[in-house]
Amino acid sequence: MKHRGPSPRLRVLHLHSSFDPGGKEMRAVQLMNAFGPQVAHSIVSAVPDALGAARLIDPAIPVDYPDFPPLTGTPFPRRLQRLAQAMAGYDLVLTYNWGAMDAVMAHTAFAEVLHLPPLVHHEDGFNQDEAERLKWHRNLYRRIALFRAQKLVVPSQRLEYVARTAWKQPAAMVRRIPNAIPVFAYGRKPRPDALPRVIKHPGELWLGTLAGLRAVKNLPRLVRAFAPLPDNWQLVILGEGPERDAIRAEAVRLGVGHRVHLPGHIARPAEVMGLFDLYALSSDSEQFPISVIEAMASGLAIAAPRVGDVEAMVAGENRRFLSAASDEAALAKAIAELAADGELRATVGAANRARAEAEYDETTMIAAYRNLYAGAMGRTAFP
Repeated sequence: MKHRGPSPRLRVLHLHSSFDPGGKEMRAVQLMNAFGPQVAHSIVSAVPDALGAARLIDPAIPVDYPDFPPLTGTPFPRRLQRLAQAMAGYDLVLTYNWGAMDAVMAHTAFAEVLHLPPLVHHEDGFNQDEAERLKWHRNLYRRIALFRAQKLVVPSQRLEYVARTAWKQPAAMVRRIPNAIPVFAYGRKPRPDALPRVIKHPGELWLGTLAGLRAVKNLPRLVRAFAPLPDNWQLVILGEGPERDAIRAEAVRLGVGHRVHLPGHIARPAEVMGLFDLYALSSDSEQFPISVIEAMASGLAIAAPRVGDVEAMVAGENRRFLSAASDEAALAKAIAELAADGELRATVGAANRARAEAEYDETTMIAAYRNLYAGAMGRTAFP
């Protein structure tokens, strides 16, 4: 009998605007690790040095970082052709957000003539330049570029609506898959020194957030909302990004620099979020933020603007602590009310934990992506 060797690995190409740690990048890593070594991944970042999320990929997963034509630039036909040629030879192409849209356009233009693999596009939200209003020329470009994509994947009800209306995508094209996490890894109480450079001292209470330090997250707003809290409250912002100096400057201006801490990016939030006593979000724009699920799984009450799907995500008991997106005074009031009442925080946090267990564990999400990618490739299983 002839010996049958292992099945050849599937080869998946990922085209990202950035692969530094953030919501979409962390989900991509989560899925890569779940799919196991049967799938080989090639990762491209439009910002070549922005590959910080790569260190979280399981070493057993085969990954490479190929030379690839720039993802950004003027979409002249010759440039699009070079992008399309670079996609050949893979089994599946996965593109992410506006930063990869030229590659999506290249696939639509040349898929037939170059016999390109199927493409699935993912949209997770908007940067500061579209936080308040979508750009009409981007809407039009997306409509054309997505013509030959197999699916458009979104995590939120808001983005599903945008895809159907502004981008004119048919219902069969759009697939909403909510973000999810390993809920049962959260909720443990860490050691007081679990974070680098910051120790939680007896008697302290921590208001925490987890976010890329980008303008759209509007973290100076959170500093201002935090500033009136009593001196035993500390603000701990986990994340990295270009707005670090602006956040620090606002804290110093308000005289709370000694109570605002920025320890940097944390690779495993489940191991440290139990240090928080209250969670807050201050973003101008979100869709289905993973950090909110992480806070819920950690049993925390949440004060946040009513952006994206946040109101639908949190438990009913938490919804009155959500404010209008631009209402900084209301956000500060919600934070103050929760900070002043430990029993209230515990009650709301327990309700959030129960909802996270029921709705947001990763098992369902991973199965949905497996089925989606398999269907795009005309397969019965992935991998």
